[in-house]
Amino acid sequence: MLESLKKQVYDANMQLPKLGLVTFTWGNVSGIDREKGLFVIKPSGVAYEDLTPDDMVVVNLQGEVVEGDLNPSSDTPTHTVLYNEFPDIGGIVHTHSPWAVAFASAHMDVPNLNTTAADTFYGDVPVSEALTKQEIEEAYEENTGKVIVKTFKDRGIDHNAVPAVIVSQHGPFSWGATPEKAVYNAKVLEVVADIDYHALTLTHADVHVPQYLLDKHYYRKHGKNAYYGQNNAKSKSHAVKL
Repeated sequence: MLESLKKQVYDANMQLPKLGLVTFTWGNVSGIDREKGLFVIKPSGVAYEDLTPDDMVVVNLQGEVVEGDLNPSSDTPTHTVLYNEFPDIGGIVHTHSPWAVAFASAHMDVPNLNTTAADTFYGDVPVSEALTKQEIEEAYEENTGKVIVKTFKDRGIDHNAVPAVIVSQHGPFSWGATPEKAVYNAKVLEVVADIDYHALTLTHADVHVPQYLLDKHYYRKHGKNAYYGQNNAKSKSHAVKL
């Protein structure tokens, strides 16, 4: 079942150590087949060098394992909530990448200070509220998903325009149309958090990117009038020779 998606999710998971986003087994990627209502996720606590595509675990949107010999990631309930509440996303990444975790530890948004951030995030990456003692004790991972959703609803943030969050005292989650895109967004977030940390050590001024520059950089990559990249380029075979 879902052999192609298993390979896709495996490949995305293997990008995490290559991109310096995980230490030991501290991270996971999932990807969903919306037509089947099933998602594939990394197994819990298995070293990346020991993983194979066949180790990926298939889970339904009720959070129940439907295929796999290993236990799914302990963060599976969080992924389940996000797939149900954000029905247009296709992949989710969770890591404990250190610069993003620094902002989680400080209970701070990752501010949008420059075009590096504006290319991917249409505004600050928000930090969630901290989970309460009751929320942690009754259903920690599920309530992590719920607090993420609440953050976007309460603050009026479009989860597609800002495809990431910092869970207070925990770490980052990111998402995208595919597992690969979710990994991309996770890496961008870590780079932006690194840059922002250093910028904020240099000044206490509000150095947010101005709205007109945010608009320019975000919309040149996103939306119907986007022009960044090669989507509209002529193929080489049809290029005019001069």
